[in-house]
Amino acid sequence: MRRYEREVINTEEIFDILLRCDTVRIAMNGGDYPYVIPMTFGCELVDGKIVIYFHSAGAGRKWEILNKDPHVCVEADLYYKVKKCDDGSITAVYESVIGTGIAERLTEQQSKVNALKCMLSHYKESGFPVTSCKGLANVEVFRIVLTEVSGKHNL
Repeated sequence: MRRYEREVINTEEIFDILLRCDTVRIAMNGGDYPYVIPMTFGCELVDGKIVIYFHSAGAGRKWEILNKDPHVCVEADLYYKVKKCDDGSITAVYESVIGTGIAERLTEQQSKVNALKCMLSHYKESGFPVTSCKGLANVEVFRIVLTEVSGKHNL
């Protein structure tokens, strides 16, 4: 990171940025080119590590790529505005998170339900009855424990 004064090091502060984001972008090794997809998500802190949950159908490009290579990079950001600096230049006011990990498919039903509840809670929809959802049997749910994570802001 070139601008160290903008670095966010504290895991709880990085997690706070992530909590305020509404979309994560998950980059995967798609073969000749990387493949990145915007996703709704849920997140939590577990034993000092940031954990991200997302869902998928059991088919399609994302599904195929993750089954071949589950190594992923996750990015989320908040853009606020452009502002003029004292020297006459301009800069963006933002917060961002980038992390890496392995997308692990959850197979145990209760783990899937808990992850989906975490996702719904992230969007203030915690009252939705996940266990009675018709699509529950068909949805695939993934967990990413961020093994490396960094934050950056210019506020």
